[in-house]
Amino acid sequence: MKELFYQELCGCVGADQIRQKEPMKLHTTFRAGGPADYFVIPKSSLQVKQVIEICKARKMPWYVVGNGSNLLVGDGGYRGVIIQIYKNLSGVTIEGQSVKAQAGALLSRVGACALQESLAGMEFACGIPGTIGGAVVMNAGAYGGEMKDILSSVTVLKENGEEEVILADQLQMGYRTSVIKEKGYVVLEAVLHLEKGDAGQIAGRMEELKRKRVEKQPLEFPSAGSTFKRPEGYFAGKLIMDAGLRGYRVGGASISEKHCGFVVNDQEATARDIRTLMEDVQRIVRERFQVELEPEVKFLGEF
Repeated sequence: MKELFYQELCGCVGADQIRQKEPMKLHTTFRAGGPADYFVIPKSSLQVKQVIEICKARKMPWYVVGNGSNLLVGDGGYRGVIIQIYKNLSGVTIEGQSVKAQAGALLSRVGACALQESLAGMEFACGIPGTIGGAVVMNAGAYGGEMKDILSSVTVLKENGEEEVILADQLQMGYRTSVIKEKGYVVLEAVLHLEKGDAGQIAGRMEELKRKRVEKQPLEFPSAGSTFKRPEGYFAGKLIMDAGLRGYRVGGASISEKHCGFVVNDQEATARDIRTLMEDVQRIVRERFQVELEPEVKFLGEF
């Protein structure tokens, strides 16, 4: 069965695009996590669709990743297929004020392409360590901007295997959520609408936000960015700090001394270290302030 399944995958994407028992710590920004049974790197949207069809036919679990931000894979790994939509599907084309980006394109690269054409609006996203696909699913945001502010449309692969172009106003994009997330669609491509601007001012804004990130965020350590969603009426980082948890440690993971909203892997943490730390933080904040912290991080696989 396993050999037949592997051969089917090879027939779809080629053996050179499949890795077995691939350590997921190599593919997440937390730099933690055990092996995926199969790690598949499609070269086209058609291959993405075909791999998913094979998985469904063989009742094999599957999950799509970009560059692995906002993801923690258990130390026991993932029993199934990880489909990576990243560098092989990262094309960016610009026509006028319209930017078309494949789902695997990094936000930083899309922002750099926009800057070359003097297009403004992407500045807030350039420091977010994610891909266009993940950013659209989660309605990623920072420094007062969100993806919903610049998104025009998105091409998704639906559960029935059909591709569909969905306009931004139909995506019900809210705080770290969207229809895409709720229905489990796979993002293939997005179209952004940006505004004409002054290249010098755009570059200056990008540099300003980069400076703020360097000053305030622990970029020197592996992390998933902001670990918890912002509770209504509060800031997660301040709640964690006020609970006396700055520097709190479990194994190789700790609450950043620089910004309490970040859990960092500063001493070769295991996924269990990171998850236990997050659970401790949730419990202590709940007991202290009666506020429930909800992770931004997705947990996947066997812990």
